[in-house]
Amino acid sequence: MTPVTLPDDVVAAARTGRAAVLEAVAGHGGTPLRFDVTVTLIHVGVADGVAVRHWLDIFPPIPAFSRMDGTDLWATSFEFPADARIEYKLAIRRRGRRRLTLDRFNPVRAPNPWGFNSELLGAGYRAPQWVHRRPAVARGSVTRHDFDSEVYGEERSLHIYRPAGGRVAALLVVHDGSDYLHFAGLTNVLDNLIATGDIPPVAAVLTDPGDRFAEYRASAAHAAHVVDEVLPLARSGIAADRIVAIGASLGGVAALHTAWAYPDVFAGLVLQAGSFVAELGGPFRRGPVFAPVARFLRRFTAEPRPLPPRVHVSCGRFDGLVNEAQVIAELLAGRDVDVGYADIAAGHDWHTWRDLLGSALVHVVGKKEA
Repeated sequence: MTPVTLPDDVVAAARTGRAAVLEAVAGHGGTPLRFDVTVTLIHVGVADGVAVRHWLDIFPPIPAFSRMDGTDLWATSFEFPADARIEYKLAIRRRGRRRLTLDRFNPVRAPNPWGFNSELLGAGYRAPQWVHRRPAVARGSVTRHDFDSEVYGEERSLHIYRPAGGRVAALLVVHDGSDYLHFAGLTNVLDNLIATGDIPPVAAVLTDPGDRFAEYRASAAHAAHVVDEVLPLARSGIAADRIVAIGASLGGVAALHTAWAYPDVFAGLVLQAGSFVAELGGPFRRGPVFAPVARFLRRFTAEPRPLPPRVHVSCGRFDGLVNEAQVIAELLAGRDVDVGYADIAAGHDWHTWRDLLGSALVHVVGKKEA
């Protein structure tokens, strides 16, 4: 176990009060406090126990916080890879109850569909160049379209991204499109990659499920919805030579299944941390909810069909799905698919998929021709 490491001024401030600790920690740039390969997280408050709560299947155990004698200062120290990025909350235990809270000493936050997590960045972590909005880059537009779905018997909506100008080379079909838009900065990524010439101009149709579990677990209805309803609506105003499907987690399953169910429709796939569960159970608690996925993968293996010629597979190395990502990449490569693969020191979250998206699009869509 890594011994707790704290600056003397932070320990001294703890004997004065929380405000003094905040000031002292701010003087060190906030948490994590860095000491060579070790980082320290802290908490100040009355508690029976404090721990880091993260959602990583594959990551070394982080020691519980220890309380500094005579104070309400709690701290834990552990080794953290320089290139890593994880999301977490603090689990505060008090009088038999536990509550999860953001780390007030760490100013870095990551949004997600349920709010925010605190974000722990390694000393060498740098977000890829395609992530941040750059004022000089022309922005594409996003418009909303409502339509009646005969497949689902209800009104649905989708969004369409169009680049700043010019003919588009490809149309991206983005599963969980609103989440890619709001939590993975999709328009920033596309605008930047197009502006730098890393990819040619592309358009994107951003589609969202009604019942995600029902629709994204290799559903024939979903595949028909995408090919017979979503694509005709998008293509009515967009002339594109190629169609590429994108999905993360269960969205990756939906993308692969749709391409398998409708051979020759898609020219490429981007599969990010796909929930490619071939067998139930195992170390990461994959229960009956994934049974339809397991059945699909058995059929996918037993019934080879034409597949898109280019596929990019990626995953966080702390994600329990990383082994499945490697297996599916090897399986696709064995079927004469041009497969790209990447993993990074991160987990199962939207910023991980954002950080991996640029290289995936370059592989699948290709660079802009000079």
